Amino acid sequence: MDGVGKIERLVESLRDLSPTRVRSSPSDDYVSNKDGKRSSWIALHPSALDTFDKIMNDAKGKEIVMFLDYDGTLSLITEDPDRAYITDEMREVVKEVAKHFKTAIVSGRSTDKVQSFVKLTGIHYAGSHGMDIKGPTKADKSTQQVMFQPARDYLPMIDEVVKILREKTKSIPGASVEHNKFCLSVHFRRVDEKGWAALAEQVKLVLLEYPKLRMTQGRKVLELRPSIKWDKGKALEFLLNSLGIAESKDVLPVYIGDDRTDEDAFKVLRERGQGLGIVVSKTPKKTYASYSLQDPSQVKEFLKRLVKWKKQTPVRT
Repeated sequence: MDGVGKIERLVESLRDLSPTRVRSSPSDDYVSNKDGKRSSWIALHPSALDTFDKIMNDAKGKEIVMFLDYDGTLSLITEDPDRAYITDEMREVVKEVAKHFKTAIVSGRSTDKVQSFVKLTGIHYAGSHGMDIKGPTKADKSTQQVMFQPARDYLPMIDEVVKILREKTKSIPGASVEHNKFCLSVHFRRVDEKGWAALAEQVKLVLLEYPKLRMTQGRKVLELRPSIKWDKGKALEFLLNSLGIAESKDVLPVYIGDDRTDEDAFKVLRERGQGLGIVVSKTPKKTYASYSLQDPSQVKEFLKRLVKWKKQTPVRT
């Protein structure tokens, strides 16, 4: 009964993270203030577009460093994870951002998968929740070199678990297992809600056989990754250190992300007392972020304004 209870609690948690109700308008939740929850949340996490001038005023005299999540931030969340393509317009905007600011994309996807989607050189990629960090070489900015892979010893185990879970979940319609090199994702975006419990149970059973792995939850996804003290927040710190700017007071890291895993990075920025976390969400939720945006279209607008601001800002001498 205890095991059943744990599965039920897990499914309830997944429900909270993965609402299935279809909204009649993208802005319905944004403008609804019936219970005051949205308005009070916005007061704590104001729109990064509405407060853009204030943010840039605080950034004067500082070097902005950009950290961007991928799914739900640069691309829309799609039913088929393999089709979460970035638009050409968004790619051009990110390319412009990278011309003016040191830029890194931090994702739960494998680094190779994110690179194949984004198709931009000269930037840093931190895949597998930061467990596979690559950056441009000094000699040739168009080529990438491995900078850090703290979970290398787990690769055979991840390969093994991917095969097991694909076999165990193939009877659940809509379920898919994505190999993200140093971690794996069990997607249930296309699984009927009645099948969530069966899927969660299969994942939990496999996890019992592999105690060196841990499970985290996201938007219609269960993820298994190595039980090491490493996450997107640690990846952010590593990149700041590797860029030689971790101790500088004249640096302003800006991290934009939409999922629970991005909270590790938001928390690091808040604890540093230096940097801005911007959460991408239409609905109120607990977050360490300071500001908010609704969706990738607003992220694109924010990045466009950022580039325009940079072009108009006098160069420091």
